[in-house]
Amino acid sequence: MGRRGAGMNGPLAILGPGVLGLSTAQWAAERGLAVRLLGRDAEHAARGRTGIERRWESAVRKGRLDPAAHAAASARLEALPFGPAALDGAAAFLEAIPEVVEAKVRVLAAAAAWGGPDLPVLSGTSGLPVTDLAREAGLRDRLLGFHLFVPVPRMAVVELVVPDGTPQAWVDRARDLAGALGKQVAQVRDQAGFAAARMALAQGLEAMRLLEAGIAAAEDLDALMTLGYGHPVGPLELSDRVGLDLRLAIAEGIHRSTGDPRFAPPRLLQEKVARGETGQRAGRGFYHWDASGRRA
Repeated sequence: MGRRGAGMNGPLAILGPGVLGLSTAQWAAERGLAVRLLGRDAEHAARGRTGIERRWESAVRKGRLDPAAHAAASARLEALPFGPAALDGAAAFLEAIPEVVEAKVRVLAAAAAWGGPDLPVLSGTSGLPVTDLAREAGLRDRLLGFHLFVPVPRMAVVELVVPDGTPQAWVDRARDLAGALGKQVAQVRDQAGFAAARMALAQGLEAMRLLEAGIAAAEDLDALMTLGYGHPVGPLELSDRVGLDLRLAIAEGIHRSTGDPRFAPPRLLQEKVARGETGQRAGRGFYHWDASGRRA
């Protein structure tokens, strides 16, 4: 694959110190990339950096990370507020904010303006049509989807979403970033709900329907997929980890755009989200979760 950071001639700017942004920033710094973790203000960004440092410190205590490697990675990580200075000299910009179209459009347009015409602009969306985001943000033929899987350090693939008409030069730049992150690229055409999301979502929604109908308990449905088919995690536990609110939003979007009944959200999913039982981050979804993110 070549040396770490190959193809990157400046920092990777990541907006969004949430689950995806923090996981990506942590891994990128460990891989040897200079990283700018961006928040809505300096305090927001600093809190994200503190979260990454805590993960590194825990990994050192458990013997999973060498102290020298921790120090080197920490030195590569900078926390900044989102603004023109944060994009100055950046090699690429990746937004990793929640799946809210209006918010994504706003930050993508701003990043493109501040970073100039040569800055690769990437969306970390897991299912929103990139073509629509690009049109609303004024980034036609320039924006690509860069769908990383969480936890980023453990997942070996990135789904590169390429709208029709995108120049190959932008695709190559995104592939350079994937290579620097040590990820295999799975390139897909843009559509409502990407290939990975559609496959995983269809299975997850069907598991919810089976649970809703009383066919089996959540643990047993998941066991059929983990022990029967070798999946690393069952569809209901995966839904909790992804976030039931995000699963619901993606299902509604795909169902609305395609009319495909496979993506009609089950009543059980709608009710759980309405009650705030949105999965791992909320402490309860199809399972109970403790404060450290483990199943209780």
